[in-house]
Amino acid sequence: MTKALAVLGSTGSVGLQALDVCRRLSIPVTALAAGRDVKTLEAQARAFQPRLVAMADEAAAKDLKTRLADLNITVIGGKEAPAEAAAMTEADTVLNAVSGIAGLRPTLAALRSGKRLALANKESLVAFGETVMAEAKAKQLPILPVDSEHSAIFQCLSGQPVRKLWLTASGGPFFGKSREELAAITPADALAHPTWQMGSRITIDSATMMNKGFEVIEAVHLFGVKPEQIEVVVHRESIIHSMVEYIDNAVIAQMSRPDMRLCVQYALTYPARTEAVIPPLSFSSLGGLTFFAPDTENFPLLPLAYEAIRRGGIVPAAMNGADEQAVALFLSGKLSFTAIADIVTEVTLSMPMVTAPTLEEVEAADREARRLVLEKA
Repeated sequence: MTKALAVLGSTGSVGLQALDVCRRLSIPVTALAAGRDVKTLEAQARAFQPRLVAMADEAAAKDLKTRLADLNITVIGGKEAPAEAAAMTEADTVLNAVSGIAGLRPTLAALRSGKRLALANKESLVAFGETVMAEAKAKQLPILPVDSEHSAIFQCLSGQPVRKLWLTASGGPFFGKSREELAAITPADALAHPTWQMGSRITIDSATMMNKGFEVIEAVHLFGVKPEQIEVVVHRESIIHSMVEYIDNAVIAQMSRPDMRLCVQYALTYPARTEAVIPPLSFSSLGGLTFFAPDTENFPLLPLAYEAIRRGGIVPAAMNGADEQAVALFLSGKLSFTAIADIVTEVTLSMPMVTAPTLEEVEAADREARRLVLEKA
């Protein structure tokens, strides 16, 4: 059970829900970190009275320091500030909900400072999974997954031999559409997710199924399985959040309303369970549960992720960097929806094989992939 928490990425969707859980469970918050949303972070700091707040944007940090001058709160700023917040204060658990590759160094800082890690930052495991898991093992610290799919698998595992992990996918807003239809998709269309309320990048990644590909890579690292032991199934209702299939063909599923607060709650209270912060599931009103194979022809980023984790090294990091840049171009109207997959695939498959890359090599691969996307766009 978490005694005190540091929340990184506190102004984003997961961060906001995490603070709601802290409020409901009376978990003290000792540190908050965000990018540049001064107004929201100021309100959070006044509400939770942490010892430390951090902003990655230095100008935003200066503004926040002025706004919080009447409170005894330390304000730090700069690119490394979220990582510093992860290591500082008396928090025993760090919830990392920083968006993008910027969350990697805070993940490492949290583990190296001996704190439990509640992880919502996909890039930490996608880009540098082997090292992150090795750091956790060396410190004998758990990595507690916050993503709904990995939280579901974590809850279903029993220590018995596993045959397969099933990751469910909503299918996004464009389930069943042809490539011709996808070519006309606008950013506004793609941001209208049918189930979850998320940040813009992850919403687009859900629409392209890149997000599900990232989750495959995360699952390989988190649960120590091979890529071929992970199967994705489209489940439009988003009631089953993922499943574990054992060697006797028994399948255990975790089910609940689609609400991230349950995943956050379980990560913060593990190994205990506490009274609910979300409404109960009503089986009589469900109507039915449906399942479909993913359309890998029109959504090729999912199979690309399998190829990236098989190649390993810097390839997954490059794929992530290419995708982050391509999504930004799409959102700004400079790239079509279908071009996201085309350009990310081209850049990813052009990456060289690098065995056991360093952090600096991973970050360099991320930068090079972004450069190539801008060059080819």
